[in-house]
Amino acid sequence: MRCFEQETEAATGVALTANGGVFGQRLRETGALLCRGVVGVRRAGDHDRLELPPDCAAEHIGTRTDTLMSTPENSSSRDWHYTPDLPVRLSPIFSWPPQPLAWLKWISGYWLAVGAVTVNFVFAWAVYSWFHPDWSSMQSIEFGWVAQIWLRNVALLTLVAGGLHLWFYSFTAQGRALKFDARDQAKDNGTYTFRNQVHDNMFWSLASGVTFWTAFEALYWWAAANGYAPGLAFGSNPVWFAVLFALIPIWSSFHFYWIHRALHWPPLYRLAHALHHRNVNIGPWAGISMHPAEHLLYFTSALIHFVVPSHPAHVLFHFYIQSLSPAFSHSGFDGIQAAGSKRIEAGDFFHQLHHRYFECNYGTVEMPWDRVFGTFHNGSDEATAETRARKRAMHAR
Repeated sequence: MRCFEQETEAATGVALTANGGVFGQRLRETGALLCRGVVGVRRAGDHDRLELPPDCAAEHIGTRTDTLMSTPENSSSRDWHYTPDLPVRLSPIFSWPPQPLAWLKWISGYWLAVGAVTVNFVFAWAVYSWFHPDWSSMQSIEFGWVAQIWLRNVALLTLVAGGLHLWFYSFTAQGRALKFDARDQAKDNGTYTFRNQVHDNMFWSLASGVTFWTAFEALYWWAAANGYAPGLAFGSNPVWFAVLFALIPIWSSFHFYWIHRALHWPPLYRLAHALHHRNVNIGPWAGISMHPAEHLLYFTSALIHFVVPSHPAHVLFHFYIQSLSPAFSHSGFDGIQAAGSKRIEAGDFFHQLHHRYFECNYGTVEMPWDRVFGTFHNGSDEATAETRARKRAMHAR
């Protein structure tokens, strides 16, 4: 009896046939490799038990059944192994009436907590100070310095995404503590290039993602070296110099929302974005695992530096927000835990909800667009029901 891949209701609006209970609901929402033949979900006390034909191994589902049925660690939702405090809250920056104290609390938490933003900030200054090509060499497009930047970017992404993957998935250094979705990364699954989720994600991130990242970065350095892009020095305007660092993540979020909404237009979704959405249960290497057409659109965020005067550290910080932050936000864990406490911020449950339910949370918590346009999912069961209804309406057209 052959196993076959069944697309998810979340991706297509087509529900799978599975008897009730939480596990049956998870099958409908998250997808799996289901066996051709009888597949059922039988209630056994307070648990759901998957019933498979005897010649279809549980591993062929893309995960293990005991993983899917593991006891939730700290979740107020029946659909997740772990959740942060719910409901999910958006940034107060654009709230009305203004809440200055909430702004300060959010900004300090965003910048002072050890996580993607602080890592990117440190990397931006370190790379500019010690690992940047000479300006005179960048006045012409030459293989040497462009290759240096490409290798630098490969090393950075491998350090961040690879390091997070080793900690969370290879060494399982904290087990499933703070893990949103209890499932493992998929193996022997025909959905993915090389039949392996991690290898698929690494290939598209490094071969396409780093290449487009480097192309946009090299274009800017060439333009700046020849005076075609406006520059900014700290001494010329220290206040604006500091404020620009805070504005870059907000601009990136604004740009991402609209590009992301466009990518969910069915023709573009089928052409490009479906590749990224192979990852329902995401991991660090899924962050910029995208189709080349999506990378082309995604990195246009950095073109703003051709208009807005910027220091090289601003530009590097922006590229790292685009390229390294997704490894954190797609890690699948709320944070890095050591000695029983969360030490480093990592995952983004707001975006995790998007990968599970698809037609919600197109932006990030920095911008209010999902709330404005009615696509905000705050992690509640009510929001899940609304998202499913909207999804059914979209696919019925």
